Amino acid sequence: MREHLVYLLKGIAVGVANVIPGVSGGTIALITGIFERLIDSLKSFGLTALKLLLAGKWSEFVKKTDLYFLISLLVGVALAIVLLARVFDFLFQHYPVYIWSFFFGLILASIFYVGRTIGKWTLPVVISFLVGTAIALVLTFLTPATQNSNFFYLVVCGVVAVCSMILPGLSGSFVLILMGNYQLIAIEAINNRDLAILFPVALGAVFGLIAFSHLLSWVFKRYKDPTIAILTGFILGSLGVIWPWKDPIIQMFCEKEKVVGYMYNLPSMNMEFLGALLLMIVGIIAIALMENSAKNVEKAKD
Repeated sequence: MREHLVYLLKGIAVGVANVIPGVSGGTIALITGIFERLIDSLKSFGLTALKLLLAGKWSEFVKKTDLYFLISLLVGVALAIVLLARVFDFLFQHYPVYIWSFFFGLILASIFYVGRTIGKWTLPVVISFLVGTAIALVLTFLTPATQNSNFFYLVVCGVVAVCSMILPGLSGSFVLILMGNYQLIAIEAINNRDLAILFPVALGAVFGLIAFSHLLSWVFKRYKDPTIAILTGFILGSLGVIWPWKDPIIQMFCEKEKVVGYMYNLPSMNMEFLGALLLMIVGIIAIALMENSAKNVEKAKD
């Protein structure tokens, strides 16, 4: 019971990350030590799992898919999105520097804790880290493309969006903006229930989730250190999006404002800066406590 409560809390943390603009739930999944298990659970939903379910072999299906872990996690994600979305919307509107500072501390500390799980820093591992950092930085500063309603491009949008939601350091909605189809998919198609747009996106998302989870699981098991290195690089490269002192570049999408980029500033040495610095430290401490809690749970299981 305690174990599932821990997964529920980690799911809430992942859900909170999905509420924050530009932050990936995959980052928190990696920090909290559930990333690989989540990927393995997602990839298990294949033909074998379907056969077990249709045959009424519920216990085997549950074991095959790690279902109780996944349910605990997803319930936490849903709770966070439903209960905290309004709270974070208020905080971002009225106290943006403070809330960004707290999450900057979280992500900054996570780079250390995730990076130290790498067994050995060989040349390929260092290159992987640099490549991951470069990719995240390029995505942060790219200019959004133009809208494209081509069927196959919409399928690609679905694939890329769902993969970026899994990958630490990459935000699915932000990637859709870069691909030029955020307005078309996330606003127009959803509001109008336009299946001609939503179907190919959903098709790509389902295919991408299954295929990418298999690929990521395979790579993670065979090339663990380079994989963690490139994911750590993604997190480092995404720090630009979380930098507290920035002015958002707003673009209107069907009368709805959406951030498409930022103008970055240096902080002024005032009381706000001291408060922000304090919250960064609180964020760092929170990650340290989370890591310590995770270790205690592992020891209790042993």
